[in-house]
Amino acid sequence: MTAPLLEIQTITAGYGAAPVLHEITLSVPPRTIVAVLGANGAGKTTLLRTVSGLLRPTSGAVRLAEEDLARVPVEHRVRRGMAHVPEGRGVVAELTVDENLRLGGLFRTDRRDARRALAEVYTLFEPLARRRGHAGHQLSGGERQMLAIGRALVGRPRLLLLDEPSLGLAPRVTAQLMGLLARLRDDTGLAVLLVEQNVRSALSVADRGVVMSLGRVVREADAALLRDDDALRHAYLGF
Repeated sequence: MTAPLLEIQTITAGYGAAPVLHEITLSVPPRTIVAVLGANGAGKTTLLRTVSGLLRPTSGAVRLAEEDLARVPVEHRVRRGMAHVPEGRGVVAELTVDENLRLGGLFRTDRRDARRALAEVYTLFEPLARRRGHAGHQLSGGERQMLAIGRALVGRPRLLLLDEPSLGLAPRVTAQLMGLLARLRDDTGLAVLLVEQNVRSALSVADRGVVMSLGRVVREADAALLRDDDALRHAYLGF
């Protein structure tokens, strides 16, 4: 059995004295998309912030490739192969597409491969190649989402943390984005921890799904089983 790339073991975390996550345990194997699903307030974004190091858990452990990340700061988690794309398409509006993408490879020591990774992103996202000289604020919502993901990919991550990537996107663009994630998983072995409220889209590409409610995991199963579980979908996923 393949060892998990990411292991989250009984983490509790929150803001101030109020815990948001309560003893969350889950794992992400290599070459796997795990969708984290649930209503607003379930703790999904807090989970990603805890994994990426933006929030320190009060208990429990996060491991990447069996390395305990408790004392590893955010920037060093990136160097170890973790990339976090937060909700909101956080691009630098004043910089061009090309400058934004190059930010994703600043820590890379292999400059030749960094240039190769940049070229690969332009191949993946053809609209960005056509607009490489445009500033971030000149892009559409879909293009900004492509740019945020592309910047993460320039760093050659093993694990991609994605928070609500389809938010505000047209259904056609959402379908293209989900298809891209599936191709990256299949072609490069990328593992993805995907937080997404578009449940149908997420489960269409995910290998496994984790359903959260009020900071706890209430169900974890193969994506196909979650799609077919009517009672669970009505109770926690809203469709």
